[in-house]
Formats: sequence, structure tokens, C-alpha cells
Amino acid sequence: MSGDDGWYDESAGPLVRPYTITNGRTPTDDAQLDLSTQVMALRSELVPAGLGPEHVTVLHECLSPVSLAEIAAHMKLPLGVVRVLCGDLIEWGLVITRSPSDRPAEQPDLEILQAVLDGLINY
Repeated sequence: MSGDDGWYDESAGPLVRPYTITNGRTPTDDAQLDLSTQVMALRSELVPAGLGPEHVTVLHECLSPVSLAEIAAHMKLPLGVVRVLCGDLIEWGLVITRSPSDRPAEQPDLEILQAVLDGLINY
């Protein structure tokens, strides 16, 4: 058994390290991309030439709005890698993002909640 046998699994196929996909780059906070940020491709007809296969896959995932967490799960990549890929696509003008609202959700009306609870108890 050679030293490389433990790093390769026939059923897994070729293994590519995440830093290889991003050329060693790490996510920056400039884009403010978090787990729930929604990403959507601007154009669906043509994929620009020169994009890497991972960028193309992200574009195909984003034909309809999808969160960064979903993209990472579908691509089976770490979130940091997907943040770098999406950051590239934002910079190139190929996708748009929408972050969740910064303002906290309004508190529910306690009277309505009590009425629902009373209705369930009396049901």
C-alpha cells in the first residue's frame, strides 16, 4: 500500500481541494454574503466564455432565486467556496443578490395568539 492510497477513493472519483477551485482566495466581507442570501442569474440564455466549470454550475443553480446554503448543498462544496464563486459572478455582473432584511421581524399580536390558543383548547 503506497502513501497515496488513503487520499483517493474509487467511488468518490477525483478529489479537488476547495482552495484549488477558488485559486487560494477566501471570502471577503465586501459582498456581505451569508447563508440566506438569495442569488439569481441575470441572463439565462448564454454562459459567457472563459468561466470555470464551478462558476457555470453556480449560474445554472441560480436560474431562479436560491440561497447560498442551497447552492453549497447542491454542489457539495463548502459555503466559503460558494461565497467566493458568487462574489466573482457579482463582480462580473452575471448574478444579483438579495440579503435578508436587516430589520427584525415584527412581534406577533399577543391577543391573536391567545385567541388561537383558546380556539385550539376549546376545539
